[in-house]
Amino acid sequence: MVFLLAGAAGLVGIGVGYFLRWIISLGKKGSVELEIKQLVLDAREEAKKITDEAKTKAEETLVVGRTELKEKENKLKITEERMIKKEDLLDKRQVDIDKEVEEIKTKVAEVKKIKERVDMMEAQKQTDLEKIAKLSESEAKQNLLSAVEKKFEEDITIRMQKLETVNQEKLEKRAQEIITAAIQRFGNSVTSDVFTTMVTIPSDEIKGKIIGKEGRNIKAFERVSGVEVIVDDTPGAITLSSFDPVRRQVARVALENLILDGRIQPAKIEKEMEKAEQEINKIIKEKGQQAAFECGVYNLDPRITSILGRLHFRTSYGQNVLQHSVEMAHMAGVIAEELGANVAVAKAGALLHDIGKAVDHEVSGTHVEIGRRILQKFGASEEIIKAMQAHHEEYPYETVESVIVQVADAISGARPGARRDSVENYLKRLEDLETIAKSFPGVEKAYALQAGREIRIFVTPDKISDLDAQKAAREIAVRIENELKYPGEIKVTVIRETRVIEFAR
Repeated sequence: MVFLLAGAAGLVGIGVGYFLRWIISLGKKGSVELEIKQLVLDAREEAKKITDEAKTKAEETLVVGRTELKEKENKLKITEERMIKKEDLLDKRQVDIDKEVEEIKTKVAEVKKIKERVDMMEAQKQTDLEKIAKLSESEAKQNLLSAVEKKFEEDITIRMQKLETVNQEKLEKRAQEIITAAIQRFGNSVTSDVFTTMVTIPSDEIKGKIIGKEGRNIKAFERVSGVEVIVDDTPGAITLSSFDPVRRQVARVALENLILDGRIQPAKIEKEMEKAEQEINKIIKEKGQQAAFECGVYNLDPRITSILGRLHFRTSYGQNVLQHSVEMAHMAGVIAEELGANVAVAKAGALLHDIGKAVDHEVSGTHVEIGRRILQKFGASEEIIKAMQAHHEEYPYETVESVIVQVADAISGARPGARRDSVENYLKRLEDLETIAKSFPGVEKAYALQAGREIRIFVTPDKISDLDAQKAAREIAVRIENELKYPGEIKVTVIRETRVIEFAR
């Protein structure tokens, strides 16, 4: 029973608990709904507030926009009124201009009519005068001039002579001023080239090596270089003698290299000579470029500057041809500038006027003609060729620059001490000696030595026998006696050498 009562009480307790829980849940639900309703009311009030503020701002913005629009409309209206006034003013001015143009046309027509009437009156007056005088206008003019000339003939003659004398004096004075200025500014001192070169040696023992056993080395050196080697008692020096400055310089460079190397023998001599020739060719190129740069002559073909550099080793009457050409270029530039001629053409023509002398011993013809062919071949301008070709009057003076080059050449060559005729004649005799020797068949090389007192001739051994060599020596000596004039005697040496080379491997 107790258990039944306990069970019933438990069931009643459980039921009461569920009922109380249901009552509590209903109370909570009502409070949540109240909160939600309160939030909705707050949101509506906030939205209304925001909407009211937005409406207020929109009204303010609208008022400002209307005010600005009204101001802009007023400005546009004012601008439109001003444009209308300007158009009216321009229309009025255009009308005035049209009226003035019409008036000017009317006045021009009136002037033309008046001019025609004046011309007719002048022509009628001239016709009436010719009828009265029975002379035409040209006849009257001629008669008047003749009468005046006859009356004042003596005065006119005296005045013309005076003007001619004064003008001649002025021209001569101006020419002297130009030439004097050119000489004073660019007249360099001249040193005639000598025909010997001293080579310094560290000790006199080197002289024995240079001579070699039984003179083998010195003979080989002279044969290859074409230069006479003078080994005398002068301490610390050996002399190289040759009239050809290029040969002499090549020999000097080769001998100095041999002395530095210490091994002096025929095979080594030939190699050093080849190297020396290359060095001299480099110097020739540099000298040509340096001369062109110094004179301000640009855009020349490199081959022209290389040929120009060879003039550094060429002399004319004892005067170095390259120095002479550079000096001429400066003088020609000064004269051309004073006369208003083309300075660049005058300088180039003067610098290149003797370029033919660089190869005149290899090419037939005068150095002027050779120079013209060189410049034409390598693209020099026609103005430069015309400027250089007339300096010896072989060609006519076609331009002002050609006269300037001829004058500069005369100035540079005619100054006291610039040239020595005896030196040039001496060189000519040495060249003639070599030319005669080389004209015989079988001659390979020929060198004039000892100031022209000896000529050494190297012949080809497979073309000339020993007997032919003796015969050639005699024939060359006879021809020299008949064709050349010289003091004393000339030794003719013909050298026939057979060399056989084999290699053991």
